[in-house]
Amino acid sequence: MEQLTDLKVILHSKRANIYYLEKCRVMQKDGRVLYLSEASKELQYWNIPIANTTCLLLGTGTSITQAAMRMLAQAGVLVGFCGNGATPLLMANEIEWLTPQSEYRPTEYIQGWMRFWFDDAKRLDAAKVFQKTRIGFIKKVWSKDRELKMEGFNISDPTVEEMLDHAQQAIEEAPSVGKLLQIEAELTKKLYKYAAQVTGQSGFVREHTSVGLANEFLNHGNYLAYGLAATTLWVLGIPHGFAVMHGKTRRGALVFDVADLVKDALVLPWAFIAAKERMDEKGFRSQCLQTFVEHGALEFMFEQVKEIALQHQDAEKSAR
Repeated sequence: MEQLTDLKVILHSKRANIYYLEKCRVMQKDGRVLYLSEASKELQYWNIPIANTTCLLLGTGTSITQAAMRMLAQAGVLVGFCGNGATPLLMANEIEWLTPQSEYRPTEYIQGWMRFWFDDAKRLDAAKVFQKTRIGFIKKVWSKDRELKMEGFNISDPTVEEMLDHAQQAIEEAPSVGKLLQIEAELTKKLYKYAAQVTGQSGFVREHTSVGLANEFLNHGNYLAYGLAATTLWVLGIPHGFAVMHGKTRRGALVFDVADLVKDALVLPWAFIAAKERMDEKGFRSQCLQTFVEHGALEFMFEQVKEIALQHQDAEKSAR
């Protein structure tokens, strides 16, 4: 079997692939991880380049062998079981991640995170940084993405400028995490309305269980973002329970905090564009992943989480 040292090392922040598989069998064969599917009464094998993969989502009708799991763990690939279309099988806000059990991950980031996490004021400051960075990423992506501009997503639109500037000011003044959550919800609602308007889908209502295309694509794209966020936190060694915004009682809440950095900038507009163009699920997923790569979504998550984790540590060193 292929050993860990035989794999070409690719930093997690530079990896390009997320796979969602359904109705197939994942296995190890000749030192590679493959998935087996049936087509026209013939068996077909397809290779999964595990050294360049961040996470693997297994949908309905899938199975995986122990040998394949061993190789995925060696390559540091997160594996998740989910329902159809990459949305959860049993619960609306939960997905079970199988994390490779490597203890050779850095400790500086979890130690830095713990330096501020138990302090309510510092945790609020970190939550504000996340939210301001989220808005900054929307501005950056929408200002330079030519395709989004062609579809009508214009960062210079007075409506967009006003909603983002108003949200940024409200974030600065927010006295609590509860208020931040309210500001986040209000901004996302306005972005939904704007996206529906520019794509000609008036009357849109965000419902996680809706069968409408825009809602289905939002669910799907958001869970791809959760995969990137979960990978980021696993690599940096920060447990998912140490959230700064979505609630200390939700075990995976930090995944939601990190995924929010890119969801509105990347997933939201393409969900509405894909719905307008009547894309199929596979087409939307390909577009979403291509957008993640083009705008460096995974690397951006790594940079922001590392910066927040180390900010107080750097300040303490300066004070000595």
